[in-house]
Amino acid sequence: MFKRYELEFGGKPLVIETGKMAKQAHGACTLTYGDTVVLVTACRGKDAVVGADFMPLTVNYSEMNYAAGKIPGGFFKREGRPSEKEVLGSRLIDRPLRPMFPEGYRVETQIIATVMSIDSEHDPEVIAMLGASFALSISDIPFNGPIACVRVGKIDGKLICNPSLEEQKAGDIDLLVAGANTGITMVEGGANYASEDELVEAINFAQESMKDVLQLQVDAAKELGKTKLNVIPPEQDNALVEKVIVVAVAKIKEALQIKEKLERYSRMDEVKKEVLEALSTDSELEGREKEIKTVIGDLKSEIMRETILSENVRVDGRDNKTVRGIDCEVSTLPRTHGSALFTRGETQSICIATLGTADDEQRIDALTGWEYKRFMLHYNFPPFCVGEARFLRGPGRREIGHGALAERAVRRALDFEGSDFPYTVRIVSDILESNGSSSMATVCGASLALMDAGVPIKSHVAGIAMGLIKEGDRYSVLSDIL
Repeated sequence: MFKRYELEFGGKPLVIETGKMAKQAHGACTLTYGDTVVLVTACRGKDAVVGADFMPLTVNYSEMNYAAGKIPGGFFKREGRPSEKEVLGSRLIDRPLRPMFPEGYRVETQIIATVMSIDSEHDPEVIAMLGASFALSISDIPFNGPIACVRVGKIDGKLICNPSLEEQKAGDIDLLVAGANTGITMVEGGANYASEDELVEAINFAQESMKDVLQLQVDAAKELGKTKLNVIPPEQDNALVEKVIVVAVAKIKEALQIKEKLERYSRMDEVKKEVLEALSTDSELEGREKEIKTVIGDLKSEIMRETILSENVRVDGRDNKTVRGIDCEVSTLPRTHGSALFTRGETQSICIATLGTADDEQRIDALTGWEYKRFMLHYNFPPFCVGEARFLRGPGRREIGHGALAERAVRRALDFEGSDFPYTVRIVSDILESNGSSSMATVCGASLALMDAGVPIKSHVAGIAMGLIKEGDRYSVLSDIL
């Protein structure tokens, strides 16, 4: 059944249509915002993935060259592997959606957002995320949404909902905020030295701006929504849990007191073996090794969380405010233009700054025209940094995402415009050890490497990862998370 919905979104008309394109998908819609048009589809597999202990969700955000009246370059003249922007767009859509699926849903699910037309004013990523939520809401795929997304800018002290691409570049704040009626599910963005109060104001502004879009989805789901698949949460065998508790709790508590990551992990592996061996004589538990390991993992999380909430003691013995020991070193490498080794606890990044000429600028053939980058930050996460042996491949989604996150944090500190500095700058962050927030170690190491190379910056920059644990009314905010 064809349906068309229209509302004002950020002061501009947004049109959502369903039942016209991609009718064999489980959920589909097209969103038109100015001359930007995005088709979003949601599909699922027939059966749950056997043995899966995670949500098998895949998100693909794709910008087609025809959307801007362009023919792809290169020999083959068709779209190839996803660009960095498409990878980042896929991650943006994935993050706020993933927590919204019910516990126990293990059916392969895929979201595809295709940018089919684009102008220079209206951001396709915002409506792609909105379209993903809409498509899921009207489908039979279980989904605890809807969610909505707005981009918030700030120019001349005024907050703007869904600023144009030019306004995003000129603004003092550029935040992408996603949320549901119950609260915020994702925040990503950057700012030009904004205060905490300004950022809180921007987030509250985003929440208010998305209310009408959320209500539209609720109404559409009531009108068009299919009967959702019945998800049966995994049943807990209380008898099994009690048997594991008797054998495992003391061992898990002892293992969690070990401060060193690899030693703690090794001890937890031994605990699993000891518990399995202790329960091997119980004929009722024969062949249930995987269930026992799952219970051990759940107990580990419960014990860890309860210790933090009731005793204010974390895995490595810190309270919730203490930051791990920091060590900084510059000019680590003799023949590079700038280098720094940054270590925080068991997380370590070596950052190398390289200066080039204008010919070394990155030229990006974007849908909205050619873009030029004088500053690039690339992040690598080799397997040895977590003590693993894996095949080396090109940068994955995570590496591209972490590099973009760190680049956004450092870019605003560069003082290219206010000086005669003529160079192109590239930072490479190689993670040498990882136990929590290597992307924020990259921010710190990049700042040091830039200063070591003599690059003019407005201020040094630091980054830290924060966490939240909440049980009912009890909560704990954690600084510098593992």
